[in-house]
Amino acid sequence: MKSKLFMTFLCALLCVCITGCKGKNDTPAQTEEPQASAETVQSTPEPAPTPEPTADPNEGKVRSLLTGQYISEKKAKKRPFAIMINNIEYAARYHSGLSKAQILYEAKVEGGITRLLGIFENVKSTKIGSVRSARHYYVSIADEYDAVFVHFGHTKFALSKIDKLDVDNISGLSGVGGSVFYRDNSIHAPHNAFTSTKGLNAGMKALKYRKNYKKNYEGHFIFNETDSDMENGKVARKVTVQFSGYASPYFIYDENKKIYKRYQYGKAHVDTANNKQLTFKNIIIQYVDDEPIVPGHAKDYRTINFENAKGKGKYITNGKAINITWEKNESKGIMKYYKKDGTEITLNPGKTYVALFPDENSKLTISAKKK
Repeated sequence: MKSKLFMTFLCALLCVCITGCKGKNDTPAQTEEPQASAETVQSTPEPAPTPEPTADPNEGKVRSLLTGQYISEKKAKKRPFAIMINNIEYAARYHSGLSKAQILYEAKVEGGITRLLGIFENVKSTKIGSVRSARHYYVSIADEYDAVFVHFGHTKFALSKIDKLDVDNISGLSGVGGSVFYRDNSIHAPHNAFTSTKGLNAGMKALKYRKNYKKNYEGHFIFNETDSDMENGKVARKVTVQFSGYASPYFIYDENKKIYKRYQYGKAHVDTANNKQLTFKNIIIQYVDDEPIVPGHAKDYRTINFENAKGKGKYITNGKAINITWEKNESKGIMKYYKKDGTEITLNPGKTYVALFPDENSKLTISAKKK
């Protein structure tokens, strides 16, 4: 009996000792964070903010029919003015407002000199000119743009063409001339007749001319959406348009600004109203049949076949020149220019110079060098 009690006591004592020997280090170490249960909800990342749409800088605007650049719709609807500009060397010293012309034409008149025709869109100027007399082929050009033709003087051939094509015109010799034109007495007559925005608007009002383009007028040129280089073509860093021994303007390409700077009479052609040199994005050389309208006549008045005509030429932009052709239907007021493949050329947005260039006794030079 004693032996059995002793054994029971010994077992109990052993259990107590074993239990008491377990310390803190006998508990499993909690070295990691407890794992999330299967029911733990995963956090959803915040959605990235939607970027604000970039504002269209041309919103509410339309493309100019003269330059292909974006302007207000109100301005784009207005008819341009086609203004005859004196270009003898003396008068060129006092050229004013020409840098504001979107398109500039040049052609020979009598005696080997040239005269300019500026196509002006929404012009703002107190001095434009000097303004000189009309020639009939310029009347035909003005009609292509649905423009109001502005001149100070005329030939009988010009008057006949104005009547035939029914071109709205403002003449310095008409009854409204005194409110449209003024004389700068510091310049010798007849090279001192100028007009202004105020004068042109007064003439439009007095003659009750239509202010906006015809509803069906689609424009003269087609333009690229953005500035584009031509893949092919001859390098054209200097373009010399030698109309005669007297008139030989030239253009130098500015690679940085991608424009052509105009020179004549051996120096930069500058607008004295703002001291800016005339520059152009596009140059069109249009070979034409230029000849005396009355052979042997002392006045040497010229004529250009524009009634239903076609010819060759060059289109020059961004330092390259390509061959083109042109066709004109005067009765419809249409002039079109085409590439070699027969598709119509597309101009780069910007200003354009057009030379109505005689295909005989004149010289065009296109050079890869600037000198």
